[in-house]
Amino acid sequence: MLDIAEELSRWFGEGRDFAVATVVAVGGSAPRGPGAALAVDGDGTVIGSVSGGCVEGAVYDLCVRALRDGRPVLERFGYDDEDAFAVGLTCGGVIDILVTPVRTDAPVFRAGVSAAGRGEAAALARVARGPVELLGRALLVRPDGSYEGSLDGPPELDRTAAAEARAMLDIGRTGTVEIAEDGSHCPGGMTLFVESRVPPPRMIVFGAVDFATALVRAGKFLGYHVTVCDARPVFATRLRFPDADDLVVDWPHRYLRRTATDARTVLCVLTHDAKFDVPLLEAALRLPVAFVGAMGSRRTHEDRNRRLLEVGLTNQELARLHSPIGLDLGARTPEETALSIAAEIVAARRGGTGVPLTGSGTPIHHDADGGEAGDTRSRAAA
Repeated sequence: MLDIAEELSRWFGEGRDFAVATVVAVGGSAPRGPGAALAVDGDGTVIGSVSGGCVEGAVYDLCVRALRDGRPVLERFGYDDEDAFAVGLTCGGVIDILVTPVRTDAPVFRAGVSAAGRGEAAALARVARGPVELLGRALLVRPDGSYEGSLDGPPELDRTAAAEARAMLDIGRTGTVEIAEDGSHCPGGMTLFVESRVPPPRMIVFGAVDFATALVRAGKFLGYHVTVCDARPVFATRLRFPDADDLVVDWPHRYLRRTATDARTVLCVLTHDAKFDVPLLEAALRLPVAFVGAMGSRRTHEDRNRRLLEVGLTNQELARLHSPIGLDLGARTPEETALSIAAEIVAARRGGTGVPLTGSGTPIHHDADGGEAGDTRSRAAA
C-alpha cells in the first residue's frame, strides 16, 4: 500500500474510497515483490501494479468486489500446470495478495499513506492470515515504537505486533512475521504483513569528475538521495551537477566522518588520487555501509591497496572494497561507466552474480538477503 502512497494521498484528499491489493508473499519466480500494490477507486480508476500484467485483471475484480461488500480477502495466484492460459503467473511463481477495502475516513491508513508520502519512516502492519474477523486490521508504527490503530484482539496482541513491526522498520524490511493470536511472540495462528517505508538510501559520490555527472543521474534513477563531495569548489558546482540532491565542498574523509550513513548507504570513490582516496577509504571500509567502490586502473588499485594496508586496514576490511568499481560491460563513455557501476551496486545489494541470464541457470529474482525470492518471513529478531 505504501508503494503507491503519493497517489493514494491524493485519493484521500479527494474523499475517494478505494480497495488496495498488496503482494504479501511470493514464492519462486515472481515479477514483483512483497509490498507491490494496486488500488481501484469507486469509479474503477486503477493505479499501481502487483504482477506486471499477469493477474491484474483478476486482482481488479477482487478490488471491485471488496469495495462493494466491504470485506478484505487473501488470494493466492500461481501457474496452473493443467491450463497454462488460466489466470495465474506464467513465469512459474506464486504470489499471495491481500485485498483491503479502505474508506477515506480510516485514520490508520490515512496516516500511513500521509507519512509515506512525506518521506517519513513508518511501518504499516496488517493481519494477512488469522481469524477472519481480523483480516486486514492494521497498526501504524513509528520509529520510536509508538503506534496507532488496533488489531482488535487482546491488548498484548497490539503491543507484540508493534514491537515486531518496529524491528522490521529498523532495518527497512518489508515482509511477514508470525505471532500467536494471544499476542505472544511464539509463531502460530496469525501472520502479519509489515510494510516498512524509510527515507531513500544515500549514495555519496566522492570526486566531482565527468564520470560522476552520469553516476548521479543513474543513482537518482535507482531511487537514491545523491550527494556529491569534492574538496575543489571549482568542480563541485550546481552547473556541473544539476541532478544532485546535495553538493558538498570539503575533504572527502572529513565529510564522511561527520555525515550520517547506515546499512543502505552506497559510497562511490571516483577521485583515483591517493591524497583523497587513502584517508577516505580508511574511514569508509570501517563503516557498516552497503557498498564501497573505488575507481582506478589495475595499477592504481594495487598501489591503493598497499597504502591502505600500510595505514592499518586489515585484509578482511580491504576485502569489502569493490575496485576497480563496476561490472565488465566494456564501458567507454561516462554514461556507460555509470551503468556498469550502477549494475554492480544492484548486484552487490541484491545478491546477483552479474553474469548474463541467458544460459546461466541462476535465479532471476533474488530476495533482499541474496537468496532466491520466496519466503519473506522476518528475521528482524535474529
